[in-house]
Amino acid sequence: MNQSSPGMNRNLIGVVSLCAGVLVFSTQDAILKGLSGSHAVTLAIVLRSIVGLPILFAMVWAEKGPGALRTRNWKLLVARGLILLTSYTTYYMAFPVLPLAEAVALFFTSPIFVTILAAIFLREKVTLKAWAAVIAGFIGVLIILRPGTGLFEPAALLSLFSAAAYALSMVLARRYSADEPTTVMAFYVNAVYMVAAAGVALLFHLLGIAQAAHPSLEFLVRPWAVPDPRDLFLMGLCGLIAALGMTLLTHAYRLARANLVTVFEYTGMLWVPLWGFLFFAEVPKWTTVVGTVIIIAAGIFAVRSSKA
Repeated sequence: MNQSSPGMNRNLIGVVSLCAGVLVFSTQDAILKGLSGSHAVTLAIVLRSIVGLPILFAMVWAEKGPGALRTRNWKLLVARGLILLTSYTTYYMAFPVLPLAEAVALFFTSPIFVTILAAIFLREKVTLKAWAAVIAGFIGVLIILRPGTGLFEPAALLSLFSAAAYALSMVLARRYSADEPTTVMAFYVNAVYMVAAAGVALLFHLLGIAQAAHPSLEFLVRPWAVPDPRDLFLMGLCGLIAALGMTLLTHAYRLARANLVTVFEYTGMLWVPLWGFLFFAEVPKWTTVVGTVIIIAAGIFAVRSSKA
């Protein structure tokens, strides 16, 4: 009994750390949804990255020293950063239109996309149980999307695309960057966010694109405006949230078994409807609740099957 207690304690601390990290990250979604009607998503990403980058640099320094940033894999890390920028930008673009719970539920299909992409790019063997989980997950997606009912919102495809892009970044990390410290990978991602998001905003400015008919596209192309102190604080707070959340999640995966803590990432679906209700008076539709339950069950089953 005494011999097993250290491992049990590590797993328990890992689970608590991951749940705390998911809770911290979920607040960022609420903040960015609140900002989606007045500022450009690129501005929020740049300001978040400006705050987060020094924090991440300090974490790299403490873990490996600044020399760790001189890596042979820098091209891959930049490419992965661009994929993640695409993922999170499209994810945030869904916020002006979709209820928060619906946007996040669709993003939680990422483990299902990981199963598919790992089979294609990593040649991993996928069991029949895992393929059954994939099919079940997409049934959950269809329940949420309600195609053909006249209630389908095209912005929902942004959340699905975001999940697929995020899954691709995870597969790339698994294949090529296993030897890179997590802090170094996070630093490169945030640096790419800052530079590329600013470049996208500049491109829209030079092309004279300043408005769009759809709220999601408007969130992307809207010209930058000087935020008031409150909005500036919230955008900067996102940088602190990202750094703290990443630290907690990294701590979780280092302490506990990955196939144990991964399941607890779905605790985000406990918080997101709460933020949606408290801050935006959103009440999830019954189809969103049913579809979310199916997606979560399918995602957990896919993770468990892949570890079998």
